[in-house]
Amino acid sequence: MEWCLVRTNPERRQALVDAAIEVLAREGARGLTFRAVDKEAAVPPGTASNYFANRDDLLTQAGSRFYERLQPSEATMLKLSEGPKNRANITELMNETVGRIEAFRTGYLALLELRLEATRRPELRAVLTERVRTDIEFNVRNHLAAGLPGDEKSVLLLYLALNWLIVDRLTLPDVFTEKQSRELIETAVERFAGPDC
Repeated sequence: MEWCLVRTNPERRQALVDAAIEVLAREGARGLTFRAVDKEAAVPPGTASNYFANRDDLLTQAGSRFYERLQPSEATMLKLSEGPKNRANITELMNETVGRIEAFRTGYLALLELRLEATRRPELRAVLTERVRTDIEFNVRNHLAAGLPGDEKSVLLLYLALNWLIVDRLTLPDVFTEKQSRELIETAVERFAGPDC
């Protein structure tokens, strides 16, 4: 009876998935075990195995959770929809995005591990593909609805450029300084978004 109650505790499940993200970032996909997750979450041994059918289920949940935790704030969404319709605003929003991701460094590193693991796990690949596609569509839709300079291709090019910049900032932080990163973001917006409206 208690086992069923434990499995339905959403806060515990969320804590376990968050612990899985930390393990993935620190140990890689090979280090992700139920035992490691239990230890990271500071719960009794065997807890994670009560919540997840198998390791693939845990990997899939971790992939979804990254995007849940990285949602932009209401203030950011307001700045997007009601802020100035110019490249300076886009640049600020892109810097905010990079900063938000850098603040959740372990989440992004875990996502990189998940992407590599997805090359070997079709179910995980399907989940991540759908989630990334949804994220891209969300960004394009909001950019266009806000009336900001640039078109769909501009948003896609910014997405691609910023993703690799973030990889460098989080994995090889001495390649680009923060100042260089900001300058590169400004240049990317200028080149991809075109002139202000």
